Amino acid sequence: MTRRWIPLFAVAATIGGCTPPPPAGFPGYVEADYVRVAAPLSGSLARLAVQKGDEVALGAALFALESEQERAARAEAEARLRQAEAALADLEKARRPPEIAAVRAQVAQAEAAARQSEADLERARKLVADKFLPPQKLDEALATRDRDRARVAELSAQVAVANLPARNDAIAAARADAKAASDALAQAQWRLDQKAQTAPAAGLVNDTLYRPGEWVAAGAPVVSLLPPGNVKIRFYVPEPALASLRPGGSVTVRCDGCAQSIAAKIGFIAPQAEYTPPVIYSRENRAKLVFLVEARPDTPSSALRPGLPVEVALGAATP
Repeated sequence: MTRRWIPLFAVAATIGGCTPPPPAGFPGYVEADYVRVAAPLSGSLARLAVQKGDEVALGAALFALESEQERAARAEAEARLRQAEAALADLEKARRPPEIAAVRAQVAQAEAAARQSEADLERARKLVADKFLPPQKLDEALATRDRDRARVAELSAQVAVANLPARNDAIAAARADAKAASDALAQAQWRLDQKAQTAPAAGLVNDTLYRPGEWVAAGAPVVSLLPPGNVKIRFYVPEPALASLRPGGSVTVRCDGCAQSIAAKIGFIAPQAEYTPPVIYSRENRAKLVFLVEARPDTPSSALRPGLPVEVALGAATP
């Protein structure tokens, strides 16, 4: 009896010895979040300053659309602003010195006429009192004197008004016009600036999607950038290993051609499985469930290129 069980134990041991060891890591690949640079306005592509494969710095020129209409609109808005500011300045100050001098001359003339009418009135009173003139002549002299006095008062008031700025309501309206013109200029300048786009981040020019002369619709990407920090690792873990993963956890990435392992941090764990077998979740079926996990390298590495297959191990790399 004992000898009969010996081959069975040997077969079991042989089968157990042939069982493949668990994988050293989880399969995955490198993916990237590209920055697609577009203009919010449409127009034909006038200039493409970069080519596929170029390395660009932050703020480097990428492309420019034709902008003749925007330049003309900006020039018009600038002229309207100067006009509105000149009108406001004119209302905020008194009339010109020659105009004030003219009104003062009229005041002097009216004062001379008033003195003459005062003298004529005194003579008329004496002549009427001596019966040399009828009483109506005195009335005429008195009316002339009152008219000349009123003329002096009128012109003196005009001199005072000439030294004052315009009314507050008129000045407020002119200021509103100047503010509206300034806002219109800012809008025209923004539209002109949007016709030329620069790199929002340093990185590699992954692709150019238009050529000079082609029409570019508003919002259509023209240049695709890949900043070094936008590379991520996507890998899949089976359902039994999911409980050991947490966002922010450390993983180690290995790839063909990498001089050394690359440390990364988990940033995303899929809430649902990528593959759900039908019927029931038996133990065998649960082993087939895999969940997508994304991790980002702690330090950008030029060895990690989009599409590159990698192997990911849980935990930080051992020195």
